[in-house]
Amino acid sequence: MSILLQISVLVVKILTLPLLVVDQLGFGRFYKRVFPAIMYKLSFSYNSKMDEKKRELFRELQRFSPRGGGPLRLLEVGCGSGANFQHYPTGTRVTCTDPNPHFQSYLQKSMDKNDHLVYEKFVVASGEDLRVVEDNSVDVVVCTLVMCSCQNTPKVIREAKRVLRPGGAFFFLEHVSADPSTWTYFLQHVFQPLMYYFLDGCDPTRATWKHLEAAGFSDLQFCHFRAPFAAVVSPHIVGYAVK
Repeated sequence: MSILLQISVLVVKILTLPLLVVDQLGFGRFYKRVFPAIMYKLSFSYNSKMDEKKRELFRELQRFSPRGGGPLRLLEVGCGSGANFQHYPTGTRVTCTDPNPHFQSYLQKSMDKNDHLVYEKFVVASGEDLRVVEDNSVDVVVCTLVMCSCQNTPKVIREAKRVLRPGGAFFFLEHVSADPSTWTYFLQHVFQPLMYYFLDGCDPTRATWKHLEAAGFSDLQFCHFRAPFAAVVSPHIVGYAVK
């Protein structure tokens, strides 16, 4: 399948050259304005299908509340339109970051719907550069469907680990690369160029769990599963890592 894969990827890259040109001419800046509206609508479908997984994951959040009492301090990296807010414990103090400032109006809609939370601030920042957040300052970092499109996955994980207090946890839910022996893996590589342009840099071929395993957390709990979506984005991982 290797030769067929290489040929197929090459063909798709040639076919997507016009998209590269359009992107270089500035279409990408326009698309960043449109993308939040698309993701806001898609988030309802994703949440509906992944509700049980999200509930199961975020049920563990309370374990990482400050030992001396007080509200859970949570940082969501790549918060988008706030699709996770409904799952956070009442009273959680939430700081949101996203590199796309055009998400803010949709984020506000989610904030208005989820008034059981306390919203500290929204910061325009990439996951690779969270300098606005102090070292050891939050109990939990949440990152869902973000590491597929970041520029440097290990750096995002390092930043999350830096801002966590000792004993805090990094929660994640990400779509990832499939087993190399499967046709899903083949399709992920073939469609990767198209997904990059139409899904704001999304790369379905990333083995994100390997970066998590190499990050030096004191404990790492996660599992692979197949989500009920198109094959290229069906392989997922879900879990948390303790600093």
